[in-house]
Amino acid sequence: MSDPGNTTANAVGADRSLGQLVASATAEMSALVHDEIALAKAQLRQDVKKAGVGGAAFSAAGAVLLFSLPMLSFALAYGFEAWTGWNLAWCFLLSFAVNVVLAALLGLVGMVFVKKAKKGKGPQRAVASAKETAALLGNAKPHPRGVELTKPVGSRASARVSDKVSV
Repeated sequence: MSDPGNTTANAVGADRSLGQLVASATAEMSALVHDEIALAKAQLRQDVKKAGVGGAAFSAAGAVLLFSLPMLSFALAYGFEAWTGWNLAWCFLLSFAVNVVLAALLGLVGMVFVKKAKKGKGPQRAVASAKETAALLGNAKPHPRGVELTKPVGSRASARVSDKVSV
């Protein structure tokens, strides 16, 4: 027999009908699916941001190489010539080499960000998480308590869960 003052049995929901329990379980499953979708979106958003930063770094590398070569090459070449006294042709070659090294460094930064985006594996993590949830729910077993129905399952009246606990 249950004690009317037993707050544990009341907290578990022993007074709720089977329909209410099923509705509650359905609502919780729906919330779980929505949370899984939100998690997948968040993971994909992070990977897209990383890929965007990598793409921006590649674009910056291209822009630096394209636009800075004429102006920077002349400035560096004349600066090297004034500093070293070398022939102007060698100074222009040295200026070009500095620009190529700068573009290569920016390209490497872009590669690092793209590799980070690939390592993130957002879609794979989202699918694995969803499969794990499905496997967990597929292996779920009923609660070990004895369940008695006060009305036959086929009747229109709501079935109630008994508060008897079998040990």
